[in-house]
Amino acid sequence: MHEVITIRVPKGSRRRLEARARAEKLTLSQYVRRALDAEELLGAFEAARADLMPQARTQGIYTDEDVFETES
Repeated sequence: MHEVITIRVPKGSRRRLEARARAEKLTLSQYVRRALDAEELLGAFEAARADLMPQARTQGIYTDEDVFETES
């Protein structure tokens, strides 16, 4: 079962979104759902990163290189 939402976008945005959806061989709805899923995943990643940063700092991990050095 699906739910329906209505959004308002700035003038011209719908045409650009439709063109991008067509380029990926998706319907506009599929394209927007995929974008919403990606945004939700990115938000979850950023939240997890924010939670883990203090723990990493206490272990002296500040950069990607620091992470790779701890694996050796």
